[in-house]
Amino acid sequence: MSAPVIVLGITGSIAAYKAADLASLLVKGGAEVHVVMTQHACGFITPLTMQTISRNPVVTGAADAQTNWKPGHIDLADRAMLLLIAPATANVIAELAHGLAGHPLTEIALATQAPLLIAPAMNGKMWQHPATQANVALLKSRGAEFIGPDAGILACGYEGLGRLAAVAEIANLALAKCAKAKPDQRTKKPVEKKK
Repeated sequence: MSAPVIVLGITGSIAAYKAADLASLLVKGGAEVHVVMTQHACGFITPLTMQTISRNPVVTGAADAQTNWKPGHIDLADRAMLLLIAPATANVIAELAHGLAGHPLTEIALATQAPLLIAPAMNGKMWQHPATQANVALLKSRGAEFIGPDAGILACGYEGLGRLAAVAEIANLALAKCAKAKPDQRTKKPVEKKK
């Protein structure tokens, strides 16, 4: 049986540095990890770091995603068994909730039929804002699953909800979701036109 394909989305939170440990745990757990980073995420951790850990090219823009005749975001969307976004900022959660597709990560989210697992990380006031909570509720109503955020001291100096969930917990949940996936979800292929 082939390795489960996990698309790991990294967004522009200070917690982005933890994505290196997360990717490492996923790879050690037997997953094939493909990393997609927003431009803001690249300010916190380098694509080269994530490429080295995941052992796959990292997508940071539309040109990176193009690897063959098929648009890159569609190729990854078709291959994904799970789309994991960790850390997820308030901005990307809003983009996901409202179907915006301004960069490869949100394009993949719109195009994939894989389950969506989101691990938020942000200032506690941003997390508790009614707009963020409405976006979370909307995504949950569509089947997205959230893990965290946890409570604690935040990078901004505040204490409260907003910390990225423990990396090991995120990895364990992601791998468990892949293990429970139906066999046909492991080898999804697009329908080809009949000649």
